[in-house]
Amino acid sequence: MSGIEIALLSIAVMLVLIYSGVHVAIALILLSFGGVWLIRGNFEIASNMLVLAFKDSISDYIFGVVPLFVLMGLLVAVAGIGRDTFEVAAQVFRKVLGGLGIATVAANAVFAAITGISIASAAVFTKVAVPEMMRHGYTPRFSVGVVAGSSVLGMLLPPSLLFILYGVLTEQSVGSLFIAGIIPGILLSLVYCAGIFAMGRWWPSFIGGGKPVESEPVREMGVGEMLNKIAPIVILVALVLGGIYGGFFTPTEAGAAGALGALLISLAKRRLSWASFWQVLVQTGHTTSSICFLIIGASLYSRMLAMSGMPGWLGSWVVESGMGVTGIVIALMLVVILLGTILDSASIMLLTLPIAIPILVGLQVDLIWLGVLMVIAVEIGLLTPPFGIAVFVVKATLGPDSKVTLNDIFAGAAPFAVMMLLVLVLVFLFPWLATALV
Repeated sequence: MSGIEIALLSIAVMLVLIYSGVHVAIALILLSFGGVWLIRGNFEIASNMLVLAFKDSISDYIFGVVPLFVLMGLLVAVAGIGRDTFEVAAQVFRKVLGGLGIATVAANAVFAAITGISIASAAVFTKVAVPEMMRHGYTPRFSVGVVAGSSVLGMLLPPSLLFILYGVLTEQSVGSLFIAGIIPGILLSLVYCAGIFAMGRWWPSFIGGGKPVESEPVREMGVGEMLNKIAPIVILVALVLGGIYGGFFTPTEAGAAGALGALLISLAKRRLSWASFWQVLVQTGHTTSSICFLIIGASLYSRMLAMSGMPGWLGSWVVESGMGVTGIVIALMLVVILLGTILDSASIMLLTLPIAIPILVGLQVDLIWLGVLMVIAVEIGLLTPPFGIAVFVVKATLGPDSKVTLNDIFAGAAPFAVMMLLVLVLVFLFPWLATALV
C-alpha cells in the first residue's frame, strides 16, 4: 500500500476503535506505530519514533500551564467562590424575568474567567444553582439546562485550556487566543441572557414560574457584602488576565500566580482542609496526565501523517476540488460538531487539527479566528447526545437519588446548544468579532 492509502486506512480504523470504546490516546498511539511500521517497513524506525514522541511531545515549557490552570480552577471551586458569585448575581438579577437563570449565566461567565474548565463550572453550579432555581419554581429541565449550557463559557472566556491546547498544536500565541475569545465569550453570555428572557416571555412552560419561595423572606444583600463576596474573583481575574495582557507574565507564569492566589484565598476563607487539598492535587494530576497522554498520541499521529504524505495530497485535492476557504472551514466545523457527539473536546482537536492545519495554512486562513471557531464548535459537542460530557457531569453531580434524568438534561441544554450555533455562525460571518482586540 502507498503512504496515502495507509493514512486513509488509519482514519477508518480509528473511527472503528473509538466507536468500540478504545481510549482515543491508545488508538492514536497504536495506529501511529503501525502506520510508520507499514510506511517504512522497519520495526526499529517505528519504535524510535515512539520513544522520541514520548520524550519530546510534552517537554516544552508551555505545557506547564496545563496543571497550573487546572489546579487554580479546582482550588477556586473548593474555596466556594462559585457560590459567592452566584449569590451576588442572583441578588442583582432577582427582579428580572428568568432572573436566576440569567444570574447563573452571569456567575458562570465570571467563574469562567479564572477556571478555564467547563467540567469544573458544570459541577460547581449544579450544586449551587440547580437546587436554588428548583426551589424558586423553575422547571427541572430549565434548571439543569441553563447550568449545562452556561458551563461551556469556561472554555471560551480566557483563560481556557482548549485555547492553550489549540495554541500548542498550531504554534499560535496563547495570549492572542485568550484575547480573541473575549468578545465571542461576552457575546455568547449576552445571547444566553437574551434567550432566557425571551423564553420566559414566550415559552414560560419551559422555564416555569420562577417565583420566590413564599415561606422565606427575601434577604436583601448590601453593597458592602456583595463587594466582599465578589472581591476574591476580581483579584484573581486582575492577577491572571491583567498579568498576561499587561506583559508581566507569560501564560505559564500567570497560571502559577493564579494557582498561588487561589490557594491563599481558599486558606483565608478557611474552606481548604488537608483532605480537600489532597483531593484537589489528585484530581489535578488525573486531568493533567490525561491531557498530556492525548497530546503525545496526537504528536505521534501527526508525524505518521507527515511521513505518509497525506497532508500534501489532501491539500492538492482540496485546491483542485474548488471548495475554497469558506467551504473547507464550513466542512471542518461540521466534522467537529459531529465528532462532538462521541468524543471529548481535547480529543476532537487532537484528531482534526493535524489533518486540517497544513491545508488551512496553505490557504492563508487566520488561525486565531479559526481557533475561536474551533472552540465554539467543539463546545457544542459538550451538550449534544450521546456523549455530551457536560450533561453527564451535571447528572453525576446531582447524584443517584435525583429524579432528573439524562434526557431531561439534554432537553434542557438543547436551546443553549442552538444559541451556541447562532454565535458560531456570527463569528464565522464576522471574523472581526474574534480578531478586533488581537
